[in-house]
Amino acid sequence: MAINLRLYFIGVKVEVNFKILGSSSSGNAALLRVSDATILIDAGLSCKKLHFLLKEEGIELEELDAVFLTHEHNDHTAGVRGLSKLARLPVFANRDTVQAIQSKLPRRPNWKIFETGKPFTFSSLKVHPFSIPHDAYDPVGFYFEWGKEDLFDPPRSLAWVTDLGYVPALVRERIRQAKILVVESNHCTEMLERDSKRPWSLKQRIRGRHGHLSNQSTFELLDSIDGNCWEKVFLMHLSKDCNDVQLVRDRFSSLHGQGEKFSTFVVDPTTAESIPV
Repeated sequence: MAINLRLYFIGVKVEVNFKILGSSSSGNAALLRVSDATILIDAGLSCKKLHFLLKEEGIELEELDAVFLTHEHNDHTAGVRGLSKLARLPVFANRDTVQAIQSKLPRRPNWKIFETGKPFTFSSLKVHPFSIPHDAYDPVGFYFEWGKEDLFDPPRSLAWVTDLGYVPALVRERIRQAKILVVESNHCTEMLERDSKRPWSLKQRIRGRHGHLSNQSTFELLDSIDGNCWEKVFLMHLSKDCNDVQLVRDRFSSLHGQGEKFSTFVVDPTTAESIPV
């Protein structure tokens, strides 16, 4: 389900199209379209799969304006190999992420290297890449801003915050400020504990400070943030084995402000469908 945010100001329509294309350890990616830019946030699906999903949205691969990568793990970068054939397509990542990915590629994408913590602009987007705690070389979250302080082009923002074991103060502030928030709710602690597929060492990594947020951790985080700016909240990166969509829906139905100040969606890890809480 694509989320279209339509605002009307004195007869002028401002539309933002946002859709999560993939959301699990099998692959993460999202499409964001604003007035003058069509971008991918992460590219953790094969290029063939991305091509198919984008065509469903009426977009050809060649129409992409840029790709933004959070870190080098395959479930966030699998499509870069194929996308690198598009020689003019900018692929934004920090230096450590580029070095980790490039060694596995047969050709060089059109890398655009940013510095973590240093904002930059792309088209009408102001991009804030910020450090997050995860077991990668230099993982980041993204805070995107666009629009102006006027009725015809109002300010908008989106925070993309996945793959982190805990939430530092800066990340918490980015989460609070966003109009559209995408944050992980990776696992149920009880289901992870019972899981027979994962060795103890992997469970410790997932639960650690550079692993992934549990349902309870994410709920407590969001429920504790006062003065948030959210209109839409997406809970994603659910584990297929150690989480359950209905379990997450039930837990977050009591989130303070849910259904009144903002709407919450759980992203199914199998279909990538955004299901209302």
